[in-house]
Amino acid sequence: MGVMGIPENPLIVGQGLAGTCLAWEFLRRGVPFRIADHGEGGSTRVAAGLINPITGKNFEPSWRITEFYPQAIAFYRFLEKEFSENLWHPLPVLRVASSQKEWAKISAKLDLPEVKRWLSADPPAKPAGGFPGCVELSGGGWLDTRKFLHLSRVRFHELGLWGDTGTPRIRCEGAAGLITGSMGGHRCAKGEILTVRADWPETHIRIGAGGWLVPIGGACFRVGSTYDWDKLDETATTAGLEHITAIATKLGGPDFGVITHVAGIRPILRRSQPLVGRDASGDWVFNGLGSKGALYAPGMASILAGWILDGIRPATEFVFPDALS
Repeated sequence: MGVMGIPENPLIVGQGLAGTCLAWEFLRRGVPFRIADHGEGGSTRVAAGLINPITGKNFEPSWRITEFYPQAIAFYRFLEKEFSENLWHPLPVLRVASSQKEWAKISAKLDLPEVKRWLSADPPAKPAGGFPGCVELSGGGWLDTRKFLHLSRVRFHELGLWGDTGTPRIRCEGAAGLITGSMGGHRCAKGEILTVRADWPETHIRIGAGGWLVPIGGACFRVGSTYDWDKLDETATTAGLEHITAIATKLGGPDFGVITHVAGIRPILRRSQPLVGRDASGDWVFNGLGSKGALYAPGMASILAGWILDGIRPATEFVFPDALS
């Protein structure tokens, strides 16, 4: 099977976003495999599944978004047909500036071609809250990660693919794999998220004030998030609740009720970019999706499958520095 001489039943370890996307890539290629997960999908089970084309304090396009975005959307639409269920929920993004300094930084980039392509044609009205400015971006949305994992797991069981035997191993273990230190240094960060109920507009994803607010239907919203690089556990905290409550108040308003408060650990490596390769034991590895897994997981799964099955080594920027040839 391919020039890499891979055996007939590789074992995918981990059924989070990375492992599930890779499993579907194998299924689409007709490749026999096994998949196992000793938890419940890692951080994917609590993630917001957010895709935002222009991100961060510097208001810059996500890394290689023109390559990965169409692959991701096509993949989720494919699965929606497979399951006859909605998974991908497109929504425009309302990016607000919390200060005049931030608005000046955003304004200075609005004519850049790589930014302009994502801007809506008509300037949006300023939301309440005293924000000095805002822009509307197309291409945003959220993946229902819980439904994605659950439906995929059910399908894998139905096809008899669930099991913990097979070689080689393909480690898609997320933060749990990185924290062991077996792949060197990492930058994993704990994040906490609220699900709230409120009478707020559900027309846009709102980003700003140090966080985000995502409408998920039925007058419910997810709001996040925190970053903690020191205490890497999945325990929701009072400090996290207070921090996200402040974000929700700024982006939505003071009147809301908290439904759930959860925590997960983002699997982050260099520059918060996903990487593939092989470790010192010869196992394949797919990790580092960070907070942008919904954008990168489908395309990176395709890249890794091409390497494993067809011997097509990807560009260096996708590969662990010490990956075997």
